[in-house]
Amino acid sequence: MSRHAWMWVVVVLTTTAIAATFLFTPRFPVPVPDAGPPLTPFGWTADRTLAAGDGVRGMRDGTAAQARFDDPWGIVVMEDGTRYVADAGDTNRIRRIAPDGTVSTLAGGIEGFSDGTGSAAAFNTPSALARDLDDNLYVADTGNHAIRRITPQGVVTTIAGTGEPGYRDGPGAQAQFNGPVGVAVDGRGRILVADTYNDRVRVIGRDGQVTTLAGGETPGFLDGTGTQARFDTPTAVAVDATGIVWVADLRNDAIRRIEPHGGVSTLPLRPDSATTMGPRRPLGLALTHDGNLYVGELYTGRVMQVMRDGRWHVLSGHLPGQRLSRPAGLAVDAAGRVHFTDAGSHRVHRLAPLAAGAAPTASPVGPSPADPLPDTAGRWPLAPQDGWHEVVGTLGEVRGDYEGESRHHLHGGLDIRGDVGATVLAIAHGKVSSPSAAWGFDGLGEGLGVGALDYIHMKVGRTPRGDLLDPARFQLLHDSTGDPARIRVRRGTRFAPGDALGTVNRMAHVHLSIGPSGYERNAIGLGFTGFTDAYAPRIDQVALFDTLDQPIEAKQDGRIVVPRGLQGVRIVVEAWDQVDRNLPRRRLGLYALGYQLLHDDGTPVAGYEAPRMNIDFQRLPSDDAVQIAYAPGSGITVHGSAVTRFRYSVTNTVRDGLWGEGAWQADEVPAGDYLLRISARDHSGNEAQARRDLKLRLP
Repeated sequence: MSRHAWMWVVVVLTTTAIAATFLFTPRFPVPVPDAGPPLTPFGWTADRTLAAGDGVRGMRDGTAAQARFDDPWGIVVMEDGTRYVADAGDTNRIRRIAPDGTVSTLAGGIEGFSDGTGSAAAFNTPSALARDLDDNLYVADTGNHAIRRITPQGVVTTIAGTGEPGYRDGPGAQAQFNGPVGVAVDGRGRILVADTYNDRVRVIGRDGQVTTLAGGETPGFLDGTGTQARFDTPTAVAVDATGIVWVADLRNDAIRRIEPHGGVSTLPLRPDSATTMGPRRPLGLALTHDGNLYVGELYTGRVMQVMRDGRWHVLSGHLPGQRLSRPAGLAVDAAGRVHFTDAGSHRVHRLAPLAAGAAPTASPVGPSPADPLPDTAGRWPLAPQDGWHEVVGTLGEVRGDYEGESRHHLHGGLDIRGDVGATVLAIAHGKVSSPSAAWGFDGLGEGLGVGALDYIHMKVGRTPRGDLLDPARFQLLHDSTGDPARIRVRRGTRFAPGDALGTVNRMAHVHLSIGPSGYERNAIGLGFTGFTDAYAPRIDQVALFDTLDQPIEAKQDGRIVVPRGLQGVRIVVEAWDQVDRNLPRRRLGLYALGYQLLHDDGTPVAGYEAPRMNIDFQRLPSDDAVQIAYAPGSGITVHGSAVTRFRYSVTNTVRDGLWGEGAWQADEVPAGDYLLRISARDHSGNEAQARRDLKLRLP
């Protein structure tokens, strides 16, 4: 069998690569070769390893561990193990990862729109990749609203698109797209395009003519034929050997299927289980050789296996501390291994079956702690940007819901007070990465993501009256009745410091969050003009409890008597902070807490030479950690007048994105009198001095 003939049988087409794929189900019967890869098992256990990228945003060729990516998106895998990656952000290049992991650049450089060879070519936010049977690559050049082709020699040409957003079928040079994010090639050489902000799936024929396969004038969720069907922000396409086109329909939380005649249907997915949520916000797709899917999610940062009968299984990103930030592009190699990009973490990974009895590979995940914070030059998100504003909430504070639960979630950023209707301003240069960057239209939590920063609690792109601030960057969508429904901001849109992003809503503050979900960092570290904090945190109480939450309060000679034989002792510290110039009633949460056991003369007990700093809010953990970090009785009404109580369980561990319960084992300490000293610190380095010691007696 010739090389090209074999590729017709097994090569995978995804958002990033072509597959002529046989489907082994009665509904789509196709010939099966005499020998070939085995059927893909359902529910396999994946071992994730790093392919390339050190987790720091940037552009650097070199070895796998030293290379840097900015916004890696589309990926294809060749037969020899070479991978090509579309790297967007400020990089705007097509990168090559050799089989040994060495990273180099195939084409691109500066942000722009020009054909040429290698670095002479220019892209603007390249997203998905695909390949044809002659090893040409195809690029969904999102910011240029075009589809580009790259030969194996690195020669870049434009197949379709004018460089301006629009919707027009016809010859490639005249046709228009609107921010296409997904691309694929079928067995006949036709190019399929997820025309993301036109909410359509388009086809570029071998003759260069662009036509519409499915989708209509407005976003929606409707099965049907051709233009009767509706999509909402399609971001990925994949084609199988029978001509079925699979679509990641992002905002409909759906996997759609387009028959060769244009009929659109929705893959019925198995319902959520009691403990695990099914696919949400499907972003990237890859097909296996036997016609099943791998899906990268935008919402929860997981890679999932989705079978054609609707069963699903989580492969990666679901374990504590192992969340993926934005698995955008996926591809499957001939051995069935899954290669994917994690755009928000600036890395490329590989999933392979974990051998029976083997331990998972200890492989880095998420952005590196060394990833630099945005350069804000001390700007605030409100005018005057170089003047002081009041900070009213910090990262890691306990927050309640509106149904009586006082420990519902952790506060994920920095709150800055602002008048309702005030204009929210960008504090740094940034480029939109997410295809769905604005959320929560007209709700209290409405926000916009620009680069590494999220700006929340504002009318995105609108004045207080609802007029658009900049129609070129903010698109107002309407529902079927004509009422405003949401704001769209294209992937690749740029903002400069001082640009208007929206206006403060009824929450009367701007919430700033840094980093992808699951990897939020403390925004105090940005530094703000005029912000100072000379106040030491204040400790109101240090209390002890047994593991059944019963208080340990008995005293002798003014000391708490800690009984022997307990399974453990929980230490709870009620403490809070203030910063300079804030209102006296404003209580803020702390940055780090721990405890240390001292002899009665103040010298450390062996094993306690330094405080055990178990709680650290440099990075935000999952909301699952809220009741680990905070003891019962903690709570806050969102910027209300009630007293805020922060009761920290300092014997539990919440730091570096991980969390777990713990206890002090008093039985391990000899009988005697001791001091329990609490370390309670704010981000400025101030540490509580008063009420930090609790006198103990161990009988």
